[in-house]
Amino acid sequence: MSERFKYREDREAYSAARVRALEALLIKKGIITDRTVDTVLEFFETKMGPFNGAKIVARAWLDPAFQERLIADTPKAIAELALPEGMAGAEGEHMRAVANAPGVHNLIICTLCSCYPWPVLGLPPYWYKDPTFRSRAAREPRAVLAEFGLPISKDIEVKVWDSSAQIRWFVVPERPAGTEGLSEAELEVLVTPEAMMGVAVAKLPKDLPC
Repeated sequence: MSERFKYREDREAYSAARVRALEALLIKKGIITDRTVDTVLEFFETKMGPFNGAKIVARAWLDPAFQERLIADTPKAIAELALPEGMAGAEGEHMRAVANAPGVHNLIICTLCSCYPWPVLGLPPYWYKDPTFRSRAAREPRAVLAEFGLPISKDIEVKVWDSSAQIRWFVVPERPAGTEGLSEAELEVLVTPEAMMGVAVAKLPKDLPC
């Protein structure tokens, strides 16, 4: 990732200390319980996260008709899959998918804040909310993608989709070459949150740890 999006090394420890202090204060005031934060974290670790998006993308790769339905009516197509209840809630009310293809690369951003399809991508990474990323990705997407290690050829169109409270976008990346014959489960592990945001491509099987 670009040096532009790096923060100081103790950022995580600093943020964790602030969260613990805030949690302690809210518990003391009786606003939340000592289980509230853990319950929310468990929800995003087991129910709503990029593992759902990976299942959706893998199905789209294997079933072109499903991909067409996914692009035409994303919530309705997602409802066809055996995913956890609540996919249409918690920031998933108005999800829309766009598909990369030869000659077209899609990038999602949120210029206003950090609108993000939580049920398929999980919680947004810190850099997605960074004003630098938000403004530059809208103004010069090719330069930003290059800084992410994803240079896009000039003959490929780059489309930038600005998420909002009304529409939350995610990307169906192109299926990697050489993955013919892989099962749906084997394809899922090639799909990363970054690929579904458009700042990366799907992994190749050779890139996976042994």
